[in-house]
Amino acid sequence: MTVDVKYSTRATATGGRDGEARSEDGTLTVALSTPKELGGAGGEGANPEQLFAAGYSACFIGALKVAGQQLKVKVPADTKVTATVGIGPRSEGGFGITTDLLVDLPGVERAEAERLVEAAHQICPYSNATRGNVDVGLTLA
Repeated sequence: MTVDVKYSTRATATGGRDGEARSEDGTLTVALSTPKELGGAGGEGANPEQLFAAGYSACFIGALKVAGQQLKVKVPADTKVTATVGIGPRSEGGFGITTDLLVDLPGVERAEAERLVEAAHQICPYSNATRGNVDVGLTLA
């Protein structure tokens, strides 16, 4: 697969799950904390799963907008996507993640909303990156 890169960015993490992550341009700086459920102390910092959930949900809305243009369906300004990301041991060893996307397209007829969500799932870079590697559930609100 070839990607014609139009934008790239860089972030650096230090200290792992109990450290800090920072984008190269300084627009994002986030303290990191390991959740108690994963053996950490918890704390006020974010964790990689939260960052993934935020990125995937935002990106999926962008994909819905592209799909809306292609399908000639207006995507409402108050569209919401809630991503639930889980992490845990895999039966094959190591750890894996799961993702469920709850898509709220207020005022869009259900059949059109389903078409939008399916099209967006084919367009979204996060969906394409995870396909075949991460179980992704898609649910309409």
